[in-house]
Amino acid sequence: MTRTTALNTGRDDFLSWAETEQGVTLPLRPADAVLTLLALRGADRRAGVPEPTPQLLRHVLHEDLPVLLHATPDELAAVPRVLTALADRVRAAQRLNAKRHARLLDAVQEAVPEYERAMNDPLNLTWPRWYASLLQADGTDPDDPEAVRAWLAAYARTPRAERRQLPPEVPRADVAARTFAAHALLTEALLDASARDTGGASPAGRLLPGPLLDAAGPDELERLAAELSDRWTAAGLGEALAGPYADLAPGPEALPHIALADRLLDEHLDYYGESGLPLPPPPAFPAPDEVRGLLHAAPLPAALAAGADDDLSELAERCGFPEPATAVWNEGTPQELTELAADILAATVERIAADAEGEGEGETEDEYALDAAHVLYSLYERGGTPESVARKASDVAGGPPLPPELEDAPAEVPDTAPAAYETPSPEELSALLHRPGLTEADRAGLDGHARSLAAVVDRLAETGCVFRTGDAYGLTPLGDAVMRHLLTVAHVAAPDRDTVLTWTADRVATAVEYWPPAIAAATLTAWTNGRGGTDDAWSELLAAVSASAHPSSTLFAHLALAGIPDAPLRAALTDPAVGAYAHRLLRARGEEAPQDPVPLTARALLLLDDLHTRWTEDMRALIEAAAADEEAHEPKPEPEPAPTALLDAFDAAAAAWPGGAAALVDALAAAHPSALVLLDDLRARHPDSRVASLAARAVKDARRRSATAGNP
Repeated sequence: MTRTTALNTGRDDFLSWAETEQGVTLPLRPADAVLTLLALRGADRRAGVPEPTPQLLRHVLHEDLPVLLHATPDELAAVPRVLTALADRVRAAQRLNAKRHARLLDAVQEAVPEYERAMNDPLNLTWPRWYASLLQADGTDPDDPEAVRAWLAAYARTPRAERRQLPPEVPRADVAARTFAAHALLTEALLDASARDTGGASPAGRLLPGPLLDAAGPDELERLAAELSDRWTAAGLGEALAGPYADLAPGPEALPHIALADRLLDEHLDYYGESGLPLPPPPAFPAPDEVRGLLHAAPLPAALAAGADDDLSELAERCGFPEPATAVWNEGTPQELTELAADILAATVERIAADAEGEGEGETEDEYALDAAHVLYSLYERGGTPESVARKASDVAGGPPLPPELEDAPAEVPDTAPAAYETPSPEELSALLHRPGLTEADRAGLDGHARSLAAVVDRLAETGCVFRTGDAYGLTPLGDAVMRHLLTVAHVAAPDRDTVLTWTADRVATAVEYWPPAIAAATLTAWTNGRGGTDDAWSELLAAVSASAHPSSTLFAHLALAGIPDAPLRAALTDPAVGAYAHRLLRARGEEAPQDPVPLTARALLLLDDLHTRWTEDMRALIEAAAADEEAHEPKPEPEPAPTALLDAFDAAAAAWPGGAAALVDALAAAHPSALVLLDDLRARHPDSRVASLAARAVKDARRRSATAGNP
């Protein structure tokens, strides 16, 4: 073990007691880690050893050891034995009665499965744990600092392509962030222990030695944290990875693309609300052996690699040029080259924003300069299909919103176009925006916004990750690979096409609902074709949607576009969730389909979907009217009538619903929790007091049931 200032954990006496009294020899490394971490977490030491509690041992087993201890299989298996012996030692010191002792032993056994999973989880890797595992696998003694340093020197000389790679699901950015967090965890625990020692020593004495306690400052605690990490991984590893071999273990500061990944996560949460909802994959990613050529052909990366001039020197340094980026440029693996491209893209996004702020003396004049991350995300979110500069700029230029089917439609990419951006002619804009009769004045109103966006796109294009040809722009194959890497670092689900085809029916149905129609339909077709393209495969999808109890018109529009056969739809007519959707799709195709077999529950779900659309129309109209009143600075002499799309649709449905409005309100309330917002609006706005009262009662009953369910 690395020689270090000893902590007062009673380790040696405990190991001796276990061997003498119980006849077991416990391995030093895991025993030291367990005792030290329990003590640092504040365990009572009046028994002469840290006394575990169920809560403390779970904390150490599930959170601390998986990021701080490298354990061989034998050492990993010994940790529960260490804790069992420790419980016995505390019991022998008469600090535990029989009942508490038994409870503690049960807690150890209950915690073991999650401990073993966490210790073997690649997502808990840190740089010290990773390199300790490699050098030990090569037969290097982890307790010999000279041997460890010699191994590191040999490893650094190994060609990059021949080095062992991290597990594919673990980006270096994750390991860097986790290493930083693990060191901070240990340093903070030492600081807390120092404060406890200063505030009043335990009857067992101070945990930290006197000289250390007297000198305990940030540097001293950092040093001790590094020494403890070495004791639990490999001797001298921390100092070596922080010094001459720092490029083998980059920290977050050496990977600037982490900041862009965080921005993309924010974008994804704004769009989807949770990171686990997957983005549609682009048509294809470049092959690993193509990444180098794509990066080397990009203007900005090539300029940085050739030796940046003064204008690019800060950007070059940010991206690691001349070293270690030059070594990656010349001989990096495809993954390292992708990371380098991500660093260059991230630094460019930062520079675009900084340049715009500088030109505006602190006020950003370029309306897209701060949104470069959004520009990138929105391209990947549409499945990597090209977008139109003018169409995208129309979002902020005013005018009516784009139809939903147009928002995701791929823009046509011309074979050639002038390098300088030109906003399309009024005739081209009319076709592009589906707004006939646009004039030169309309074009002039859009021109400044479009040129502003094109300027940002062109600067992103210098990285090789984006292209622009005329009015069309999009991600390049390199950009697709880089964006997927960034999203993976952000823990956003960004699968490739092959992975999507392996998904279960419920996963694919849930995902494609939010994807652009053409991509969603193609995915559904490919998924069913992978299962023979049979009616049974389509029925499996419908059954998954039914099981979710939350079908949607959007998903069934995707199924229609994918060409779902009639037979599975007919078989689903009696389904309590999707029957009405299947019926409507069949009727839209001109097929004869009786409504009698369709359950009322299914009809309520479809109606609820339609009513939500009407409610959204009402809310949009109310917001637009309020904005117009605010812009006019004075109330209109006669206010516009309140929108009634929801009220009219409800009344029409109630007239045809068996049992009328009362039965319909109950059916909607039972269909899905999302009905409450509609019923609450009916309560507030419906002119018929009876309907408003029915809706109020349904909302009250639903909330009472929810409160009761949450408080048994």
